[in-house]
Amino acid sequence: MANLREIKARIDSVRSTSQVTKTMEMISTARIRRALERAQEAEPYKDAITRMLANVASAGFDSSQPLLQRHAEEKCVLFILIASDRGMAGGFNITLQRAVQREIEALSAKGVSSRLITCGRKPTEYFKFRGVEPVLSFEGMSSEPTMDEADRIASYLMHGYETGELDRVMIYYQHARNRVDQDTVIEKLLPLSAEELMMPNQPRTPEAMSEIKHEMYPDFEFAPSASEVLSYLMPAYLRTVIYHALLDSAAAEHGARRRAMKSATDNANEIITSLSRTYNRERQGSITTELNEIVAGASALEDNE
Repeated sequence: MANLREIKARIDSVRSTSQVTKTMEMISTARIRRALERAQEAEPYKDAITRMLANVASAGFDSSQPLLQRHAEEKCVLFILIASDRGMAGGFNITLQRAVQREIEALSAKGVSSRLITCGRKPTEYFKFRGVEPVLSFEGMSSEPTMDEADRIASYLMHGYETGELDRVMIYYQHARNRVDQDTVIEKLLPLSAEELMMPNQPRTPEAMSEIKHEMYPDFEFAPSASEVLSYLMPAYLRTVIYHALLDSAAAEHGARRRAMKSATDNANEIITSLSRTYNRERQGSITTELNEIVAGASALEDNE
């Protein structure tokens, strides 16, 4: 009977866990629709400013501008890592964290320093535990990012790049392909060449950029000049790209957690089914043993009579 009690206790424990994972799955299912809508609502603006930037860059690209100037030597790289505040989302966080960690270690081996901006409690804790202190960290906003968060990140990287403290800026996040699937995005924000600016759609492969034609737009008049208009557009472009990445990551987080919790719930149900069968077999065996003992006892009494 002790074995039966242990099995029954384990069934109750797994059933309690499955109720938690099922609840979390339902919450993520309810939130993912709104998160996807926010990302999709921001996408037209991102696409529009990217196309506008491509048109202006083709009319007048001035590589001497601070945000468009490629530094002669790479001494410091900034990584922007967008993940989540909570776990229980499968490999959503750890995939990005390990990718950034590998890149930081590879740069360190070459004598190149790194700086890190983390969005989400999980990546902040991950890197602090490993002795990497983020220059900026944001917590409690992974599922509901704000434009203020994007502005602070963009201001930091633009100031650092213009003053020469930063030589390259990379952003890492998860893209919500749909309600179920996510794709890891690794994108270079700075520096951008004329060809990269004129290629508004990813991926910016060397083959695709080699086919870009540098064409002037005689029908447009830029005041004061195309290059100066470009310098005004670049900060807006960077803020928009970062804000859209934050929204996209929020939608991906809910999708990843929904899938992870559904998998956990399905596994818990399978364990409950298996344990229930074991419990029933043990119980039937116990009942059979007791019946045999009763029959044996009755036979013994009859023999004594």
